[in-house]
Amino acid sequence: MEEMIKLIVGFCVLILGIFIGDYLAKVTKEELKSGQKWFRVIVLVSLFMGFSGLVLGNDFVLFSGFFVAIVTSRSLGNKGKKIKMIRGKKGNK
Repeated sequence: MEEMIKLIVGFCVLILGIFIGDYLAKVTKEELKSGQKWFRVIVLVSLFMGFSGLVLGNDFVLFSGFFVAIVTSRSLGNKGKKIKMIRGKKGNK
C-alpha cells in the first residue's frame, strides 16, 4: 500500500511538471531562444536518468529524471509557431 501511494504522488508531481514547464516557457522566452541546444541535451540526459531509475528500481532517480525531462521539454515546445501557422492559414481563405 505504501508503494502505491508513492507511485500516485510521483505521477501527480510529473503531471504538475507539465504546468510548471508551460509557466517557465512563458516567463523566460528570451533565455529559451539562445539555449535551445542545451535544453535538448538536458532532456536527453534526464530521460536516460529516468529510464536508469526504472531499470534499477530506484523511484527517486526515476521520478527526478522524468520530472526534469518534462519541465525542460515543455519549455522547448513550438507553441508560438503553431499558432502563427494556424492564423496564417485562416487569413489566406
